[in-house]
Amino acid sequence: MKTIEIIPFDNRYAKDFYNLNIEWLRTYFYVEPFDEEVLSKPETYIINKGGHIFFVREDDLILGTVALMPTEDPHVFELTKMAVLPNQRGKKIGQQLLQYCIDFAKNNAYKALMLYSARKLENAIYIYRKYGFIELELEANSPYERSDIKMELKLK
Repeated sequence: MKTIEIIPFDNRYAKDFYNLNIEWLRTYFYVEPFDEEVLSKPETYIINKGGHIFFVREDDLILGTVALMPTEDPHVFELTKMAVLPNQRGKKIGQQLLQYCIDFAKNNAYKALMLYSARKLENAIYIYRKYGFIELELEANSPYERSDIKMELKLK
């Protein structure tokens, strides 16, 4: 019987974090220099700055990942770097990760989760709205060239 669980960051899965996200970016967009830097050094850019990375693991296989990165507001985290193995897409693994992050954020008294995405990812935008995220104005200096939508889920 295969066991699926969501686990916190462990350096032995850092390569999975990189590979899952690079594959996703190449499939839907392209890899920006900032992506390469963050994905290559998740401890430096996410964990050591107070962020979190989670993995969906089945036995010893990583099926998906997501990160919560700190923002300028210590009570608001960016939901980012979510990716699922291509052969596991459509099995609601992303929704499991999303729900886990929402529960984690509530349990840690975060005020909100925010994210950047692209309108062409219609399924993702639909799911974010289903979970209560609302669209915010996208700032002119958005950190991602590919983003054309910013969304937020208020938790309090």
